[in-house]
Amino acid sequence: MEVVRLVEVSKRFGRREILRGVDLRVGAGELLALVGANGSGKSTVLKLMVGLSRPTSGTVRRTARVVSYVPDVFTSHDRLSASAYLRHLGRIRGLSARAARERSSVLLERLALTGGADTPMRKLSKGNAQKVALAQALLTPPELLVLDEPWAGLDATAHETLRELLTETAQAGAAVAFTEHSTETVRSTATRTYELHERALHERPVPKNTSLENTPPQNAFPENAFPENAFHERALTEIVLAPGPEVDWSGRPEVVEVRRSSSGTTLLVVTGQHDAVLLNALSHGCSVRQVNAR
Repeated sequence: MEVVRLVEVSKRFGRREILRGVDLRVGAGELLALVGANGSGKSTVLKLMVGLSRPTSGTVRRTARVVSYVPDVFTSHDRLSASAYLRHLGRIRGLSARAARERSSVLLERLALTGGADTPMRKLSKGNAQKVALAQALLTPPELLVLDEPWAGLDATAHETLRELLTETAQAGAAVAFTEHSTETVRSTATRTYELHERALHERPVPKNTSLENTPPQNAFPENAFPENAFHERALTEIVLAPGPEVDWSGRPEVVEVRRSSSGTTLLVVTGQHDAVLLNALSHGCSVRQVNAR
């Protein structure tokens, strides 16, 4: 099943053309690697895929309702501890307090966060901040998982764990796309590879990935990962937007109600599906005032 597709996409920043006529499709269960020189446009493609950037021309079609994104630089200057930050995000995404706590603990343990989960995020090294960024992307099962150089700064143990997590996530039915410079990492992880060169996208052969065939079926989100009542039936999240660009929300099934006033726009969104709405709002230039779990 097709999860995201770019059709004849071009992108300019001022007079500088970054992408020209890019066609790309990523389906459920795929692990897509984007490679290319620095500045070739890899990060731009990822941002187009998740809705953080809009094409200058062409179209981006996305069926995923739950989108997770790991940027190349994760800001961690925060007084919250790693565990508190993840628990907070888990609650926003519809998990019960218990499920958010247990899921956070499992992910940080697998990624071997140095210093412990109670370490303030502002004190984390680049590699450990990256582990928190990865954990937040996997708190709830994504349908589209996009990562910009996710292995950067990770230690050897976490390097292998990340490959396992991405493989498990794809096996659970998600579409996964990532950028990476290491040929060996691409070979051992990706099922398809594209190279960005001179503003165009070119598919490249990938050596047979026996790791996927030899890995027993696993699931990064096993049934017992989320205890009973982790999700509330038809739980809603309230997103409050400041006055700004008018966006038509009528075509999004996860948006249950739209309330407009002189003070801004309030959206009631199905909890667990609101990340895509937030990305869409930000990509249209909206300013998010509040996000409240109801």
